[in-house]
Amino acid sequence: MTEGILNWNIYQITTETTEIHGVMLRGRIRKLGLEHGFNVLCENASDIENCVRFAVLNEEEAKLTKDYLQRIIPDVSVELVAENVKNPVLSKLKVNKEERYIL
Repeated sequence: MTEGILNWNIYQITTETTEIHGVMLRGRIRKLGLEHGFNVLCENASDIENCVRFAVLNEEEAKLTKDYLQRIIPDVSVELVAENVKNPVLSKLKVNKEERYIL
């Protein structure tokens, strides 16, 4: 039953001093995906200060996004934080632990 569900890789964007909330970063990442023809999810993290997370389906899309972020944010750090997550929630990573829930 889960064979058609997509597996997403989640990346975390942080900076030393540059503010990344309230500057249309999520919309810019979304537009990057639209213009380059790839699926991307993006949310502000609620569990870490000044952090945005995005999820893509493969490393090529991640590299394109990382390269873009490095061009527009001088002190950006992009880190892979989870792989092959089905139906991810990006705002709080602990929500993605399937064993936490029962139906």
